[in-house]
Amino acid sequence: MNDMREVEVVVIGAGQAGLAAAYHLRRTGFQPERDFVVLDHSPGPGGAWQFRWASLTYGKVHGMHALPGRELTGADPARPSSEVITEYFTAYEHAFDLRVRRPVEVTAVREGTGGRLLVESSAGTWATRTLVNATGTWDRPFWPRYPGQETFLGRQLHTARYPGPEAFAGLRVVVVGGGASGTQHLLELAPYAAATTWVTRRPPVFREGPFDEEAGRAAVALVEERVRQGLPPKSVVSVTDLPLNDAIRQGLADGVLDRLPMFDRITPDGVEWKNGRRVPADVILWATGFRPAVDHLAPLRLREPGGGIRVEGTRAVADPRVHLVGYGPSASTIGANRAGRAAVRDIRRLLTERAGEPAAA
Repeated sequence: MNDMREVEVVVIGAGQAGLAAAYHLRRTGFQPERDFVVLDHSPGPGGAWQFRWASLTYGKVHGMHALPGRELTGADPARPSSEVITEYFTAYEHAFDLRVRRPVEVTAVREGTGGRLLVESSAGTWATRTLVNATGTWDRPFWPRYPGQETFLGRQLHTARYPGPEAFAGLRVVVVGGGASGTQHLLELAPYAAATTWVTRRPPVFREGPFDEEAGRAAVALVEERVRQGLPPKSVVSVTDLPLNDAIRQGLADGVLDRLPMFDRITPDGVEWKNGRRVPADVILWATGFRPAVDHLAPLRLREPGGGIRVEGTRAVADPRVHLVGYGPSASTIGANRAGRAAVRDIRRLLTERAGEPAAA
């Protein structure tokens, strides 16, 4: 294969986790293009943030943590988060000369020869000693299946393609999902839509008071235990409950956040329950979350019987050459930073040990 290149590390994905890993590789002596390469399938910098809807302003973003080595300061809270963070990521890549290759679609990672992994992509193949997978979840929106779904005559869309509230003017909208995105959509849509209906599988739990460090550690521990057992990860947000802020309080008072249990089937003109209740709808908006985008790792057979990839720290238990960052407990902006640093530390140890050198403390 004439287009085969050899490196020590391939980083797949240039969102928060991928850039954090690339930064720590650079900082500890790895040179881009010579020792490592960052492959990103997006058209430009910004990770999944570049695809967020315009009405999600920077001031509405929950807990955006700066990338290592460069703070994000002076951002206008009224600007779209997609613009603010795309500009920040662009400046970050240039400041640390990370030389991200894009758009590059990684199609498969499989076993090579001489203990190397082969990363096959639209830009050729890299033979690498180690891999940092930082592909996140944005490319795998989760669409639940319900009876009659294919018969619905209106529009169905997922949060991943949410166009902003103006697109729903005069329409009857059913919003499915009890997370932060679902409540944000409802609060935005209500002034425009003819009617909104909120349905969730479980009653939402609202959290009073600040989300302190101890609560954060407890939430991360719950997610971490799942990936340690090889179960599909839940997001950190899914175990933190919904913050009861002023906007949520107003939505509850106005009846916008008047939740109904999950419907039982979808009809051509709406949704219905077994008890005979029916709600007409022009749009069903699925705010039902995302799943890890790891299909390209399938040839390595990392999945456990429970359906997830068993991870200790960031390392895949089934293959210590593979690190997953932004996966499970590190799927938050601060968690992604820490995971990038931890992955690089383990990678350095593995490479020095295999080279016969003493591992650094």
